[in-house]
Amino acid sequence: MRNDARLFILQPAREKSLSKSCYQTRMLRVLQYIDTHLDEDLTLDCLSEVAAFSKFHFHRQFSEYFGVAAFRYVQLLKLRKAMYELAFRHHKQVINIALDNGYESSEAFSRAFKKSLGLSPAQFRKQPQWDNWQNSNLTINHWREQYMPMTYQNSDVRFVNFPETRIAVLEHRGAPGLLPNSILRFITWRKLNKLPPSVSATFNLIYDDPEQTPAADFRFDLAAAVTAPVAENEYGIVNKIIPAGECAVLRHTGSDAQLAGAVRFLYSSWLPQSQRSLRDFPLFFQRISIFPDVPEHQMVTDIFLSLQE
Repeated sequence: MRNDARLFILQPAREKSLSKSCYQTRMLRVLQYIDTHLDEDLTLDCLSEVAAFSKFHFHRQFSEYFGVAAFRYVQLLKLRKAMYELAFRHHKQVINIALDNGYESSEAFSRAFKKSLGLSPAQFRKQPQWDNWQNSNLTINHWREQYMPMTYQNSDVRFVNFPETRIAVLEHRGAPGLLPNSILRFITWRKLNKLPPSVSATFNLIYDDPEQTPAADFRFDLAAAVTAPVAENEYGIVNKIIPAGECAVLRHTGSDAQLAGAVRFLYSSWLPQSQRSLRDFPLFFQRISIFPDVPEHQMVTDIFLSLQE
């Protein structure tokens, strides 16, 4: 077969591949736009313009591609932000949370909230119940991990000499889905002891992979830097130390749903190529900026691997 004839036969497949790639890029652009404009009025007209698709077909295209309606996706993201503000930011009034998340009134917010969770915002604030939300939350995390993966290079990893750091720790033991209850307990203790993140660095010690560990066996430490030992207390806060030593650090900017990809990169790609060995201390995070104080796409987390000298 002549080369030019063979090229002619292959050309349609190549054009199809390019078209698919372009389509995917335009769809992902919509997700990124939603993340960065979540506090705005995200109409179908607006989102179809971002995707450069006809507004008459965009809602069907979005639903077919992501498996959820665009309106529902936006609603779930706003609802998650509202839930975290209700549970963890008690200084914010319910009406302000409603308006900040695009609801026209507290009544409209209450109807939408109760329809999704079976509780009014006031009831949820008084006694947060996360069980009804877990399936929706897992779905959001799946979308982010599948369609918005982060990419890293070895040059993104830096080395630091981490100083010995005394930490006050609440040990979460049990299902990852119950972690918000432990976070709320820990925040309450920090407030009582005047240790907000602005004056006391926030850490997490990660012992287990939630995807590989039975829910009942999952271990995760919530920690805050302190200058003196913590006395025995009713909150179950205990004393631990992050030891001094050299660490490899990767900075992740984005939601927690994408953290797993960053951790996988460190263990499966960077570590074997670095030819370094790890100390007997768990992976740990330092939370530089935290949701819902900042939008999810602006969260900053430093991931540390403790290295042998």
